[in-house]
Amino acid sequence: MKTFSLCLVISCALLSACQKDDNRTIDSSYQPDVNPSKFSNPTNFTNPYYPLEVGKTYHYEGQTSEGFEVVEEHRSDETRVIMGITCVVSKFQAWVDTKLVEETDDWLAQDNDGNLWYFGEAVNNYKSDGTLENHDGSWEAGVDGAQPGIVMPANPTIGLAYREEYYFNVAEDEAEITGLNLNVSVPYGQFTNCIETRNWTDLEPDQDEHKYYAPGVGLLKEIETDNSEILLISIQ
Repeated sequence: MKTFSLCLVISCALLSACQKDDNRTIDSSYQPDVNPSKFSNPTNFTNPYYPLEVGKTYHYEGQTSEGFEVVEEHRSDETRVIMGITCVVSKFQAWVDTKLVEETDDWLAQDNDGNLWYFGEAVNNYKSDGTLENHDGSWEAGVDGAQPGIVMPANPTIGLAYREEYYFNVAEDEAEITGLNLNVSVPYGQFTNCIETRNWTDLEPDQDEHKYYAPGVGLLKEIETDNSEILLISIQ
């Protein structure tokens, strides 16, 4: 997932480059309870580690193995109803060495307990000449067996693990809380009481990444296996 998962370009690269294993089977045991009655005010994000406000744009930059990446996430005022739940449309764009490589609409909603859920994404991937290449990585919860997942739990505790999404052989990001009460510095500022997650996908078992979130701010940075970083530069 991107993202975001917030869905940043690092996660997108993991999904688009996945090596499918014909011996793998669908995890039919994963059946999250997303009854609409548990989402009374789903577009009101009160989770302190994912406080994306309407109209706000998060700007990230970093040197990675793909090149110099620039990533922006913008919470629009658009919504989309998925599985009977009204989701926020969060718009994501990523550039590598000044060339647009991806545009995505991510669909997010918060349940009554404060867990932030991810209900899918509509993806446009672009060629180096700027023309549309494909829509690889797109999925929608409730369609073709795809299931939503949690991108930020209401009560992060060390060792808490969760699926961020599940669409077999397409979107299988998972995460685990690995750090609490951390101090983290990025170009945007210095922050305390941060949390750390480890993120991975069975589609790329030799890769993982670590993400850091600050209360009242959200995602601060991502670090890949090769120590490539994406850092929060500004929020406007």
